Amino acid sequence: MDARRQREPTPMKNLTTVERKSGRELVTTRTFNGPARIVFEAWTKPELFKRWWAPKSMGMSLHSCEMDVRVGGKYRLEFEHDSMAFFGTYLEVTPHSRLVWTNEEGGEGGPVTTVTFEEKGGKTLLVLHELYPSKEALDAAGTGAADMMGETFAQLDELLVNLGASVGWS
Repeated sequence: MDARRQREPTPMKNLTTVERKSGRELVTTRTFNGPARIVFEAWTKPELFKRWWAPKSMGMSLHSCEMDVRVGGKYRLEFEHDSMAFFGTYLEVTPHSRLVWTNEEGGEGGPVTTVTFEEKGGKTLLVLHELYPSKEALDAAGTGAADMMGETFAQLDELLVNLGASVGWS
């Protein structure tokens, strides 16, 4: 029993950091205990994404998650709470290393999000970079969504532990 437990992935103790890099840029980082291909799949497969993206403390869940993950493909995330939706277009898709998409729910000139996945020693450094069209747009967005990233990424950690235990990677 102890030998089996030692092989099972466990959640990382690393914290999510959120930093305002400039008047227009917000950068969130975290290291995940899992290979980049698995972390990338958690971001690109709707059945996995639905399991971790919505912060549980907010009482929200994704009602609908449509993702056509290819350059020019669209995504649409709809929440049960307040009929809120997020949608946009994928600009770059490099499997297991990079995703770039637009955020179009606020109209033209929404932020562009870039997520990179860098694997080292079976762990993945994830960097989420949001570039807003202006300082005012970033200020208007506030820190609410950024504050929730810690909880959201902790939920991704939990999913990765479950996936790792089921497929046997460590």
